Amino acid sequence: MQNRGDTGGRWHDPNLSRRDALKLAVAAGGVGALAKDQAQIQVPRTKGSSALSRVEIREALIGPIPTISVPFHRDGNIDFDGLRNYVDFVLAARARSLVLTYGDSLYSILTDQEVSEVTKAVVEHTAGRAMIVAADRTWWTGKTIEFANYVRGIGVDVLMVLPPNWAASCTAETLAEHYAAVARKIPVMVVTNVFIPRSIEFGLKTLTILKGLSDNVVAVKDDWMGPFGRRLGLLVSDEWAAVSVMKENYLDALHYGFVGYLSNFLEFRPEVAHRYWSAIKSQDWSTAVEMIRKYEIPFSDCISKLPGGADAGMHAAFELAGIYKRWRRKPYYSLNDQEMEALADFLKKLTLL
Repeated sequence: MQNRGDTGGRWHDPNLSRRDALKLAVAAGGVGALAKDQAQIQVPRTKGSSALSRVEIREALIGPIPTISVPFHRDGNIDFDGLRNYVDFVLAARARSLVLTYGDSLYSILTDQEVSEVTKAVVEHTAGRAMIVAADRTWWTGKTIEFANYVRGIGVDVLMVLPPNWAASCTAETLAEHYAAVARKIPVMVVTNVFIPRSIEFGLKTLTILKGLSDNVVAVKDDWMGPFGRRLGLLVSDEWAAVSVMKENYLDALHYGFVGYLSNFLEFRPEVAHRYWSAIKSQDWSTAVEMIRKYEIPFSDCISKLPGGADAGMHAAFELAGIYKRWRRKPYYSLNDQEMEALADFLKKLTLL
């Protein structure tokens, strides 16, 4: 499969400032009335935090968003050339934000030092062409603040914060204080999977307290969805850019104030992501549902049943797309040649290859 993103346009002009590039990208993406509606929310940003305003951060999170999957060589070393190739691919696909996450970016098999190195490599290769959301590694508050200072210094715009919460050790108050402490250093994105082992009430209480503590929490990535996601949107979307996962979930969440979603397809077959987003912008709900039926559900079902799970399937799809190789660091499983052939056949039937 060849790279299918749009490689032209001033959005990729290295001479543009990041702010000008983001404005052009929003215009090129045709966010139209949605972007205008969101731009009405003019909440001042905390002085000295990010080069981007709260409104600009929200605009950069509108629509399909890629989450960076860290590639490896077969021997387990990080494939930094493959990482840079991935960045180029999603930028050519008109991504306005690049998002690192604890899960998709495989922080579970990286050291703290490697997390810093990967973050720096992404920032340097992006070179201001998109907004960067970094991620932490379930550290205690002091360590997370130290990392926040580091990523702010290298040019990260937003830090996604995933607090530790082993054995329900945090209260709503201590979690809110953790986010707020980090937000004094850099704009913060909350990720909601920390609330899943607790309860909807606990999560909403934490977020309510946090809204009263900090003006520099700017976004939330919702992993829980369903009843929690709907209540989350009603609670925070007036101030925070709310992001869902996958087309199927976003079609529900957008009615509760969500502005964007994490997109697998933007990472290897971007025209699918853009066709879906065009349907959303034009409120063509039947086409949006058909895209979910035709592409997202079959693809998601397929890769989730593979040995090594969905992440092994995504790394395999990246190899089939010519972006980087399938390998993941052991003990994580990587597809063998026979499984790669079967996946390629399946993707061809879906016209994804």
